[in-house]
Amino acid sequence: MSVSTILFENLSLIVIILLFAVILLSMSVKVIREYERVVIFRLGRLMGAKGPGLFLIIPFVDRIMKVDLRIVTVDVPEQKSVTRDNVTVGVDAVVYYKVIDPIKAIVTVENYSYAVLMLSQTTLRDVIGQVELDDLLSKRDELNKKIQAILDELTDPWGIKVTAVTLKEVKLPDTMLRALAKQAEAERFRRARIIEAEGERQSASIMSEAATFYESHPMAMRLRELQTLIEIAREKNLIVVTPESRSENLGTVIGLAKQLPAPSKKEE
Repeated sequence: MSVSTILFENLSLIVIILLFAVILLSMSVKVIREYERVVIFRLGRLMGAKGPGLFLIIPFVDRIMKVDLRIVTVDVPEQKSVTRDNVTVGVDAVVYYKVIDPIKAIVTVENYSYAVLMLSQTTLRDVIGQVELDDLLSKRDELNKKIQAILDELTDPWGIKVTAVTLKEVKLPDTMLRALAKQAEAERFRRARIIEAEGERQSASIMSEAATFYESHPMAMRLRELQTLIEIAREKNLIVVTPESRSENLGTVIGLAKQLPAPSKKEE
């Protein structure tokens, strides 16, 4: 075997070794973003979590599972439930959560995303079944916080934090919608009657105060009467009849009032 052949074989072996080393190095070096973590298993045993940044693993020995630490949005589909006052409703919601402990999220539950979705559906149905329809329609903020607290407590062993829950829409049967419309109309009519009665009460109170004032001040009452008669006398073809006891000088007053020019349209 010639020297050139030996050198060529050795060079080929070196190239193969270098290529294999480069491949192993590329498989060993991992880079994780700031919002990600990886959980490392070495021959089936938990080795911990790594990231963010650059780290090394042993190829073919270590197995990694990547976890996203950002807030995840889960759209909970419409859930049919019966309220405490026996009304069937359909409610859908949105759940916001994030992983705070990647090791628990991987080791404790098989698929934490699916688990959170299923848990959200069952919790939503349970909470809706414990409240009445009026509370469901008017106290959404309280229900959101209640569902969030329940989910947060149940998912805490999984290393997951539920940050918010929002009820999107409440669907009611057509018969219930018509009943609510009639109820709203009756409520508006009731308020109108109350406002009208309050106006009458205030008017009667003011008139009572005026009557008390005129009773204690007869001269003011007389002046008010004369002013009223003057206003009446301005009208044409009217006959004013007054009690005899109060007819003194009344003709003079009415005569003077009739001599006054009729108010123009501008003054009116």
